[in-house]
Amino acid sequence: MSKIKLDDTDHDILEMLIENTRTPFTDIAKKLNISAGTVHVRVKKMEDSNIIQGSSLVVDYKKLGYSFIAYIGIYLNKTSQTQFVLERLREIPFVTVAHVTTGKFNIFCKIRARKTSHAKEIIFRIDDIEGVTRTETMISLEESINDKKRLMHAIFNEI
Repeated sequence: MSKIKLDDTDHDILEMLIENTRTPFTDIAKKLNISAGTVHVRVKKMEDSNIIQGSSLVVDYKKLGYSFIAYIGIYLNKTSQTQFVLERLREIPFVTVAHVTTGKFNIFCKIRARKTSHAKEIIFRIDDIEGVTRTETMISLEESINDKKRLMHAIFNEI
């Protein structure tokens, strides 16, 4: 797969959409001194090349009562059970992210829970999945960095 070439205008459009995915194309066009049609064409190009894949919504989980975050390293009996365990993890809605990893854990995942007792229930559900030999849990005290813009700037500077 060849690398898609993006220019400064594409970078500026991406930066604004990363800041707020709901920014109207007309607002982006005004800020960049280009037409809304140009913004539309460039976003469509980035969607067609899968640089942009949908958009996301930022939710304040604390306001919904889900302020507890933990990361769980999962050890498997056999690596051949990875897909089976991932399918079971998908059935637990409180598992929000899962990575197949090398090193200490076979799978590393993130959970969101209401409180400690709820997290314990989720962890016990994960422990009960066939093929899981044990888990190791790390509680997040706070999310200190979650900044996609810095990464995008670093990528743009490399291009």
